[in-house]
Amino acid sequence: MAPQVFAYGPAPDQFLELTLPGGEAPAPVAVVLHGGFWRDAHGVELARPLAADLATAGWAAVAVEYRRVGSGGGWPETVADVAAALDALPDLPDAGRLDLGEVAVIGHSAGGHLAAWAAGRGRLPDAAPGARPRVRVTAAVLQAGVLALALADEQGLGAGAARGLLGAAPEEAPERWALADPVRLLPTGAAVLCVHGSADDVVPPAQSERYAAAARAAGDPVEVRVVPGDHMAVIDARGESWQIVRDWLEARRSARVKRITLGS
Repeated sequence: MAPQVFAYGPAPDQFLELTLPGGEAPAPVAVVLHGGFWRDAHGVELARPLAADLATAGWAAVAVEYRRVGSGGGWPETVADVAAALDALPDLPDAGRLDLGEVAVIGHSAGGHLAAWAAGRGRLPDAAPGARPRVRVTAAVLQAGVLALALADEQGLGAGAARGLLGAAPEEAPERWALADPVRLLPTGAAVLCVHGSADDVVPPAQSERYAAAARAAGDPVEVRVVPGDHMAVIDARGESWQIVRDWLEARRSARVKRITLGS
């Protein structure tokens, strides 16, 4: 099925693409967030192949576009857009096909940051951008994610991409950095899979390892898989890394179906 496009805000980049699986029954939801160091050089085209593949596997797949640095994004617009896209799901015309009891977010690179942040939204103070989530994230797949913003700044990832997103250095806007950093929003209560290429020289595996250590210490279930390949290998829909993601998500879906069946 071709994706349906829905706006969740008035700006040109505030839209999502919903691809439903076959059948009529409600399907678990997989939200795909693309990367690109939060800049407008890349867009939703990076998310589309993964969303299409997830729809063939039985998921209601949602590819999200959002405002990025250079096209109206930055702080707080970029994170606020991700929150708004998720919270728009119950109001979609086909919301009856969405099983919002199982919502997985899948994000690559900067999209991994946004996915981890979305999983932790429930811990934000009420006045913060994205607080009080309407839709709860139950699982997060973080593909070569920029998951520890302070470390990313120290590492100089993306030639200062985190500072570009937040519009200031950490010492200049500590509260802003705290609200945006997934490590500061633990525990989330969501199950997490981190997948990272061993040869990734764009976002080092230490990003996944730092986040996973913090998540485990906070009591969240998290698994880290370091796989052969570079930064982009993890979003190859035909590759080993993506098959790991597919298998992990399928195990979650099967377990949920079993729980529902036994409880009925």
